[in-house]
Amino acid sequence: MHRHRSAPDSTQELLITLGRLVDQALENIRLQQARAELGMALQRHMLPAELPDFPGIRIAARYSPSQNGLAVGGDFYDAFSMRDGVAEIAIGDVQGHGVEAAAFMGEARASLRALASVTVDPGKVLACANDLLIQLGGDLFTTCCLLSIVPASGEFCVARAGHVPIVWGSDGGDSGISLDAGGVPLGILPGQLYPVTRRRLKQPGYLVLVTDGVVEGPAYPMDEGLAAVSALVGAADGADPGELASRVIEVADLTGHEDDAAVLVVRYDGAPGGG
Repeated sequence: MHRHRSAPDSTQELLITLGRLVDQALENIRLQQARAELGMALQRHMLPAELPDFPGIRIAARYSPSQNGLAVGGDFYDAFSMRDGVAEIAIGDVQGHGVEAAAFMGEARASLRALASVTVDPGKVLACANDLLIQLGGDLFTTCCLLSIVPASGEFCVARAGHVPIVWGSDGGDSGISLDAGGVPLGILPGQLYPVTRRRLKQPGYLVLVTDGVVEGPAYPMDEGLAAVSALVGAADGADPGELASRVIEVADLTGHEDDAAVLVVRYDGAPGGG
């Protein structure tokens, strides 16, 4: 008799316990969703609403969020005018997810803009940004590629901090991957130097900057992803930069990426006035 009387009590206690666990699980989900929404709002706020054009240069961006809606990443890009009309173009990828990554992304982008007002040398900008981010503290770091172009001549400089190489292509159908020397990601080791590669665009074409979510994933090693992007750029045949950026971002679907993915396409139409 005693066992029969205790059974309903045990069942009731079990249901109460399960109810509490469900409430806790729902509360955790609500907190995760709130953090994800905050992270996405920060990310949207800190990315440029639009990108500027320059004489002979047009720029387009595409962005694909993480396939895990709660894992808000820290991919960022930017373009702005420096002194003497030099175009400064940046892309980066904060290692981490969530609100902290989105906030660090904002710090990195603001640092690059502020320091680029002092010097047009992308290597010096990265070196100073690296030290500044370390001084700000925190455990996060970011890769970055910084590109400076002189529209009047097509001359450009590139510096990389642990970031994916630039892919280039010309309207003649040539394309390739610029495997230039780079430095370590920003925010890890103080006092770093970042080599600068200097080149000149001699004919109309493209410079394509991507984050690793575009070219690397469970189904794709990075060299295959970069080769796929290079093939698209070589076949672009004067396409609008926005159209090419849309084609390039689709490579991320082939890689099975779980990270954010960002693309910046810089279209060089030639020196202003045909010079």
